[in-house]
Amino acid sequence: MNRNEEKILLSHGNGGRKMHELITGLFVKHFGNKILKQQSDSAILPSDSEEIAFTTDSFVIDPLFFPGGNIGKLAVCGTVNDLSVSGAEPLFISVSFIIEEGFPMSDLETIVKSIAEEAKKAGVLIVTGDTKVVNKGKCDKLFINTAGIGRIDKAKRLAGKIRSIRPGDLILINGPIGEHGMAVMNARESFNFKTPVKSDCACLNDLIMQVLDYSTSVKFMRDPTRGGVATVLNELTATKKFGIRLDEEALPIGKGVRAMCEILGFDPLYVANEGKVIIVAAEKESRKILEVMRKNKLGKQSAVIGRVVSDHPGKVVLKAETGGSRIIDTLTGDPLPRIC
Repeated sequence: MNRNEEKILLSHGNGGRKMHELITGLFVKHFGNKILKQQSDSAILPSDSEEIAFTTDSFVIDPLFFPGGNIGKLAVCGTVNDLSVSGAEPLFISVSFIIEEGFPMSDLETIVKSIAEEAKKAGVLIVTGDTKVVNKGKCDKLFINTAGIGRIDKAKRLAGKIRSIRPGDLILINGPIGEHGMAVMNARESFNFKTPVKSDCACLNDLIMQVLDYSTSVKFMRDPTRGGVATVLNELTATKKFGIRLDEEALPIGKGVRAMCEILGFDPLYVANEGKVIIVAAEKESRKILEVMRKNKLGKQSAVIGRVVSDHPGKVVLKAETGGSRIIDTLTGDPLPRIC
């Protein structure tokens, strides 16, 4: 099929292979410059005195309200976390609304209050924005777009450190995976599982700064949102001379998420998170970093989940509890649309 006949699919927005192909084959192709080609969560912009991190995101979640948050809280957390995993101190954000005619004013006020509360907790200022109202049926209730600006201490700069990743480095995460995606799915479909699942939606800037204040051996950070842990690690290993081995026994997965995934046929490694950060660090300091993370309320269940290896370069392999192994590939389908 030639490009003129292709259509945009939901899978082009799920964070997996189709989305990567869209970004590299279309957007980077036409917009390409050396800053954009970094393809990190935040662009690192040079300035006379210090480096600046700049990011943007759009939020189209369904439903707008879910256990643990709503689209407003999600917008702030997503923006703050994208800045933080680049080693930046989040400072300012913009918030723009596209609102469908007929949307309840009370719901909008609840969402706006959540934005204000979460921004205050994270220590960021909302400094600009925009509002558009469209005809009924021309937008699904409410869409939010954000942009964020942060300041980078050069001692904590992570851009470029990916080149220093070596076999033996450890993979850490600050807690149970898959909670956001399963909470949204449960709220959307009204499954009413007996074991409640709550979104992990949270701003991670304090936890991340505590880690970076302690250690200079952190080589990579990323928040595993769309596409989950599996997609982040596949992006990390793509075209690299190293692989990653995950330990299934070490993966932190809550009972509710595990039960839902087993019943519905999802793999928790591909389910979205909104309050988790994956860290790659040198083994010599990883245990201490783990201690630092566990002292933070958002990192009490932090764990080492895998290791960088020289075997199977370019691939992520899961060592199963039963003793076998399987390749964890990049997400190709679209199991959970509209989760962020």
